[in-house]
Amino acid sequence: MKNKGLSYAYWAVTLLMLAVGAVGWYWRVTAGHQMANYGELIVWGLWVAMYIYFIGLSAGAFLISALVYAFGVERFRPIARLALFTALIALLMALLHIWFDLGHMSRFYEVYTRPHFYSMMAWMVWLYTSYFVLLLFEFWYETRQDFIRWGKKPGLAGWLSRILAFGSKDLSPESRKRDIKVVKVLGSIGVPLAIMFHGGVGALFGVISARPAWHSGLYPLLFLVSALVSGGGLLTAIYAFIAPNRGTPEHSSLVSDLGKLVLGLVLLDILFTFAEYSIALYGSIPGDVAPLLQVMTGPFWYVFWIGQVGLGMVVPLLLLTIKSTKTNAFWVGVAGLSIVIAFVGVRLNIVIPPLSVPELKGLVEAVPSPRMTTLYVPSTMEWFLSIGIVGLGMALYALGYSLLPVKPESKEA
Repeated sequence: MKNKGLSYAYWAVTLLMLAVGAVGWYWRVTAGHQMANYGELIVWGLWVAMYIYFIGLSAGAFLISALVYAFGVERFRPIARLALFTALIALLMALLHIWFDLGHMSRFYEVYTRPHFYSMMAWMVWLYTSYFVLLLFEFWYETRQDFIRWGKKPGLAGWLSRILAFGSKDLSPESRKRDIKVVKVLGSIGVPLAIMFHGGVGALFGVISARPAWHSGLYPLLFLVSALVSGGGLLTAIYAFIAPNRGTPEHSSLVSDLGKLVLGLVLLDILFTFAEYSIALYGSIPGDVAPLLQVMTGPFWYVFWIGQVGLGMVVPLLLLTIKSTKTNAFWVGVAGLSIVIAFVGVRLNIVIPPLSVPELKGLVEAVPSPRMTTLYVPSTMEWFLSIGIVGLGMALYALGYSLLPVKPESKEA
């Protein structure tokens, strides 16, 4: 960050978030799930919503990098490496959220040692593992020669680059060509892998026949589209606000093109959302309609109307279509940031409302327990831990951006 004041503010906020997260982590480890506000009906809460949120950001960022590495769309070459790094950090944040949601965190390895081959969750974990390994290798081959060059730098950046070069010293053009071929192969493999693992998250919800709001063949496609929208919005905001060549014609042009890409994805997301809601409401099947009414008119109606619709659809549409803003890098970045914020609400609306509708009428009244409730608000512990995970992601992102060769490429550099 060129502006030291902004840099200090960024790190002050990040350290505060990490401190808050440390408190949440302590509560989670010492009290388990007792301090969480989900209960007998709503068994998934904030952490599951944030898990699918960050998984979507990771898959979306990766698929945009694949436009370059797998499909040869050179227009987005300057942000391809940054997209890979973004995908890695977002994946880590997603996995931390779902890890803390586990009842027995120490047993996570048993999905590898004692797998159930008919379990959608098991398949998802294996796909995540493959995807994470692929990201690491693709990022390394893409940056290998830069690690060698940066290894000559003094200080922490040089030391870290020497370690990450793993003894490699070949800077020849032929070696670079081999690296590019490997990256292209890995990027091509990663496209179906990213589609499978994020579509698999949608399938995990879609196969739950006990919840009609989720039980739909449309869900895997909805998750893929939303991943592209949120990932595209995140990369647009990052490149618009922190690219080293801000203010140049090159920067403005690429931000404008990213805005056009995101605009198309937002329109596609609107189409899928309209299809999901209109078909269910028209059918008037109680099990399908009740969760949607809970989303649109329930106690947290503003998450849908102000968050999902307002920030996620209306604001980006206006900013990316009005002549005075669609070519302005700042406002295109605001549109991307608006989408990123809105999709937290989108994920909460996917997870919680379908669980808040009792499967049996009168169930809540029949069982006098404070945990038998249809109202869920994340507890302080849940919020603190999520804030800490986001803070950790922000810290790792800033450190990687400063110490690793991930900055957007510039023709003027």
